[in-house]
Amino acid sequence: MYSNKKGFTLIELLIVVVIIGILAAIAIPKFASTKDKAYVAAMKSDLRNLATYEEQYAADNNGAYFGGSATMATPLQGFSPSQNVTINVTNVAGPPSSWTATATHSQSAKLCDNGVTAQGVITCT
Repeated sequence: MYSNKKGFTLIELLIVVVIIGILAAIAIPKFASTKDKAYVAAMKSDLRNLATYEEQYAADNNGAYFGGSATMATPLQGFSPSQNVTINVTNVAGPPSSWTATATHSQSAKLCDNGVTAQGVITCT
């Protein structure tokens, strides 16, 4: 006698679980890479904003730049970077006087630098 029960067999359920596992194994590394790109973008954005802030500060202070370390919790001369980003600003003796800065993110191993010789060029390693 033929039984007409509705539902999924154990084999069908196992195949679906295996397919979902394969898709997850492909997607998770790509997601981690995307997160790191977002952290790098936040650091680059903060360095660009710092450049504007430094020039504004210098215009108000006879060409002098500020230096130090800035986080969201402890702003530097009113400049506050993004969450989990630390900016370290160093004054470069002139003439002409200048500055350089590095940015780090607590969730990323990368370091972004605005460069001393090529001011305005941000590199991340």
